Amino acid sequence: MTADAAGLDESIEKMRAEGVADTAIATFADLYERLRSGDSGLIAEAGIEPVTALPDADELGPGGDDVLDRAVVLKLNGGLGTSMGLDGPKSLLEVKDGQTFLDITARQVLALRQRTGARLPLVLMNSFSTREPSLEVLARHAGLAADVPPDFVQNKEPKLEAQSLRPVSWPADPALEWAPPGHGDLYPALVSSGMLAALLEAGYRYAFVANVDNLGAVLDPRILGWFAAQDIPFLMEVADRTEADRKGGHLARRRDGGGLVLREIAQTPDSDVDAFQDVERHRFFNTNNLWLDLRALDSVMRAREGVLGLPMIVNRKTVDPRDPSSPAAIQLETAMGAAIGVFEGARALRVPRTRFAPVKTTDDLLALRSDAYVLTEEMHVTLAPSRARPPFIDLDDRFYKRVGDFEARFAAGAPSLLECESLRVAGDVAFGAGVVVRGSVQLAASGEAQERVDDGAVLEG
Repeated sequence: MTADAAGLDESIEKMRAEGVADTAIATFADLYERLRSGDSGLIAEAGIEPVTALPDADELGPGGDDVLDRAVVLKLNGGLGTSMGLDGPKSLLEVKDGQTFLDITARQVLALRQRTGARLPLVLMNSFSTREPSLEVLARHAGLAADVPPDFVQNKEPKLEAQSLRPVSWPADPALEWAPPGHGDLYPALVSSGMLAALLEAGYRYAFVANVDNLGAVLDPRILGWFAAQDIPFLMEVADRTEADRKGGHLARRRDGGGLVLREIAQTPDSDVDAFQDVERHRFFNTNNLWLDLRALDSVMRAREGVLGLPMIVNRKTVDPRDPSSPAAIQLETAMGAAIGVFEGARALRVPRTRFAPVKTTDDLLALRSDAYVLTEEMHVTLAPSRARPPFIDLDDRFYKRVGDFEARFAAGAPSLLECESLRVAGDVAFGAGVVVRGSVQLAASGEAQERVDDGAVLEG
């Protein structure tokens, strides 16, 4: 037995010892065998062609309330926000008017229930790290409980030694031996947790799926009605790419059979990166807002014995991502949007940019906390009426990247950005109360000591 063949056996044994579900193990084994056989997971430009036209959400008619009672809102809630210096669920970060991502999401669902009378459960895909604190927050929202469980837990898989493909051993911190399998784990986790069966048993057929940190991702009954009427098994919401989206996954069509495909930057050969980043050529990016026909998903998962066969993403990191000197490791991942290439009849829908408003950095967080955004009665986070687009924010990573450092420098709250086009800050600058930023502003600390913007200051030009 070769070392890498032994590595699969050792990985399976390790997963079983941790109680990982058989469906997740089978999915991991499929990816492992593809990796071992030389599959790089790359999608070459020569094998795809651009998508040039799509149906537009702005052209859909009214409707959808009649099928809302068979719909569920499913939010991915497994992240800890470590890139922003958090050590707890990212969804519990305060983002607007004293409310967290999860508070706003819960209230969006409750508002839609109240307007329509639909059951409309909110279901979270948690990780082991996010489950307990997130469920505690949901329990505070009276009336949110539904006729299905409020969550299910995503799976985990062993990191692999980059050369031998054996499971990593890291006694200094055994938790670092494990990795999340990417949000493509949504499908096996729905099955192995029993959540898919529970939803179908309770009479639910349609799921709107989105990341919990995307506050623009609100269930739109018009899209639901069109999705149901067209009898589509899988739908991806896409938006027009800009230069800011050059690294995000884009939609394309396979040359061989004409089916739609999602290509991520990690799946792109080095020689094709320029084509990948050409936003005029590949016009649409994946918002990660998806619509699933749960009956179709159940049928496909049964036919494929629990292994959906999504395109593989080979993520090369170090065992300890915070320590570049730690050993090289491989994480095998899949993207949930890649299922667009699996479901026969899958489609994409062009949506406005307002449905994609994730908070990935403190730059995003400052804009969202400011008066450039408002919170409506239905708990929708939207741009202020006077704004056509968000302000551009560029804060110095040395002093603002971590949420704790960021909040210390905006201790009195976000400045007014209602009339701001752009705000760039270089160096260590703290902001007082009631600061107003207008037009395009650049600030630079002149030395190593922290500088301060006075209370009530108006910054222009």
